[in-house]
Amino acid sequence: MQRLIPTLLLSVLLAACASTRMPAPRVQLPTLQLAPSALAEPLQLQQRLQFRFGSHERELDALLEADGEQVRLAVQAMGQTGVRMVWDGHTLEQTRAPWLPPQVRGERVLDDLQFALWPADAIREKLPADWRLVEADGGRRLEQGGKAWLVLEPLDGGRLRLRNLAEGYELVIESLDMGPARQ
Repeated sequence: MQRLIPTLLLSVLLAACASTRMPAPRVQLPTLQLAPSALAEPLQLQQRLQFRFGSHERELDALLEADGEQVRLAVQAMGQTGVRMVWDGHTLEQTRAPWLPPQVRGERVLDDLQFALWPADAIREKLPADWRLVEADGGRRLEQGGKAWLVLEPLDGGRLRLRNLAEGYELVIESLDMGPARQ
């Protein structure tokens, strides 16, 4: 699950890069905004993200650090930093490159990361009554009314695939653990 954080961020970034105008989501996914302290253990990951939105495909690189106090994320495309984010459990700070499309929202990136990496119980506590988190076969699904809208599934080689069916993008994440995160 630790490999999912950069994947989530990249999926949102790639979707925005694929088109300057994204269609409206089919359903509004719930906001998680979980505390960094709810994370089971600190993370320090370097990730390669492959993003697909319609016929558009992109590769991104991400650096993720998370500990009990903060989540820090930087996403790069073609050697340029597109976005840096810091989440302390209360405030999301973002630094965005001028070329980054407005559709890339830090809030969605944070929610995708937390869906992929945070403990299931912490996610379930934040879900509205009509949403449900289902874990099966090493993956996760976020469902409303029995329909999955956000799906995380393991792939060969330790990779993960995140499919956001509400917004129409897919992200394949390959992670390299860079050792213990600073505390």
